[in-house]
Parts: sequence; C-alpha cells; structure tokens
Amino acid sequence: MKIFVKVNVNAKKEKISKNGSYFKVSVKEEPVRGKANKAVIKILANHFNISSSKIKIISGFKSKEKILKINI
Repeated sequence: MKIFVKVNVNAKKEKISKNGSYFKVSVKEEPVRGKANKAVIKILANHFNISSSKIKIISGFKSKEKILKINI
C-alpha cells in the first residue's frame, strides 16, 4: 500500500491526522541527517501497529511531502 504524507518538523507534539487522501505527521525531530524521516517511519509504524522495517520512503527524502510504501 502507498500513502501520501505531509510532514511538519520541529513540532511541540508528535501526532498523526488524516486529511482527505494524505496523512499529516508532526514530529519533534529536526530535518537533519534523516532524523525527521526516521521519526516519521517510527510514528507511522506505531499508528499501523507494524514493524518500522515494513515502511519505506520511496519519494520525497528531502521534501515535506513524501510517498511511503507500507508492506502489511
């Protein structure tokens, strides 16, 4: 399954919300050395109750808008 994600970095609180066809993910991490990307994967893994190794970023590594592939 592929999902579209818009990321908000340096947030005060981590959260996930679904807005239409995409997920909005807020993480506390800075967008430095992949920290924010790892945090996005971790929070989505907890949300879907799966291992973080089943989630891969396939597009948007350096963008706030990402496409992720989830293997369920």
